[in-house]
Amino acid sequence: MAIGTASSYLKLRVATFVALALHIALRAVIHQSTPFLDLYLYNGVAILAAAVAFYSPIFNDHLARLALSAAILFWAIGSTETTWNSFYSTPLWSQLSDLCYIFFYPLVLFGLIRALTAHRKFRAMELLDVIIITLGFSSLIGALFLKNAMKHFEGTPTTVFLSIVYPIGDVILLAISLIIVFVQPRAIRSALFLLGIAIFTATDLYFLYKSATTGYAFAQLSDDGWLIGIALIAEALWHHGGDAQMSEKIVSAATSFAMIFSGAILTLSALKRASIPSAALIPAIATVALAVLRLTVALQEARSASTNLELSRIDELTGLANRRRFMSEIALLGADAGTILLLDLNGFKTVNDSLGHEAGDKLLRQISLRFSRVIPHGAILARLGGDEFGVVVPGSERQGLEVAMALSSTLTYPLIIEGHEVQVGVSIGRVINDGSDELLRRADTAMYEAKRSGGGMVLWKP
Repeated sequence: MAIGTASSYLKLRVATFVALALHIALRAVIHQSTPFLDLYLYNGVAILAAAVAFYSPIFNDHLARLALSAAILFWAIGSTETTWNSFYSTPLWSQLSDLCYIFFYPLVLFGLIRALTAHRKFRAMELLDVIIITLGFSSLIGALFLKNAMKHFEGTPTTVFLSIVYPIGDVILLAISLIIVFVQPRAIRSALFLLGIAIFTATDLYFLYKSATTGYAFAQLSDDGWLIGIALIAEALWHHGGDAQMSEKIVSAATSFAMIFSGAILTLSALKRASIPSAALIPAIATVALAVLRLTVALQEARSASTNLELSRIDELTGLANRRRFMSEIALLGADAGTILLLDLNGFKTVNDSLGHEAGDKLLRQISLRFSRVIPHGAILARLGGDEFGVVVPGSERQGLEVAMALSSTLTYPLIIEGHEVQVGVSIGRVINDGSDELLRRADTAMYEAKRSGGGMVLWKP
């Protein structure tokens, strides 16, 4: 970052808190609401905070930066719509603020998780988890509190539902922030996130309390709590933090609970054991539907990962196990009884040079097929590269010897490659497993001794 640019961004950060302090000071003195104070200056602070988040340093996860700046901008738009309609006779779209506030919570939740954890590669499952958590807990809160809340709040069930869902979203954010702070203590970033979300949550809860009791009065000093919380969230992105390795388990657990709650709500509603408001059933249905989608995505990812793992352990030419799988099988053998065989073909180079590499590949595939037919169950045959093969044979020394002799006998009669009769042999190095780390080196030594002797089989001995 250039010095001039860094200086400009510092001015932007300072301007955000200066504008916030100015609004608090003027609000403390001027008790009457005005367009300048409550529409332009108030929402201008939120827009400045969105810019602070957007232009945060490159050490941030870019998705966290974009999600948090977008969340703050959505909140600013929603707040602007609300205050505009309070001052002017030409109202903006009345549902705009609710729509913006609804987008605010999942974006903050997603950005918070990305900003406070070690994730760098985006996974679609993360976004899906955030949506499921938001909808699932919303349906739970609606089922538990919506009917009672409608006795104290005015408006449609949807309006009342949104009024109680907002602070619940804050509580979810606060809970996740607390958990991550415990995972990575002494990080300025996590402390600022926690403080900002705590102040934002306290302001929402105070607003809910006043609305349900004495009534909420527009343009109070307490409204600046939202701005303070948002400014601290944006400022947190300018500070380094630790990596919360436990967050993935936390999110997974929260997702599971959200799906369980939604399923229970739909079951109770179907059995008519409880009267569940429709405003709670809609997010419950959406949660279950997304849970099915999440399961499908998870199964596809698991299948893809399993396929990739399998492909990484298979030789492409012959379909046998590759060197990686061979080394893994040796390690798995441990101190158990077993034999390691290394095989090198005699005469393969002559065939490869005279008939071409394509014929050489066909020869390797035919030999691999012959070898595979005599490998007993439980043993592993691998192509290690070129014309070299390896076998891990669990069991007694005699079993290992029998497999080696069977492999050698498969090449006692010729092979037909592109109309040519080809005869090759094999040199085998054999070593008995004694738990040593030098089994492969010993088998290699025995194999080259067999090759120097003109073929056959050599058992390594001290």
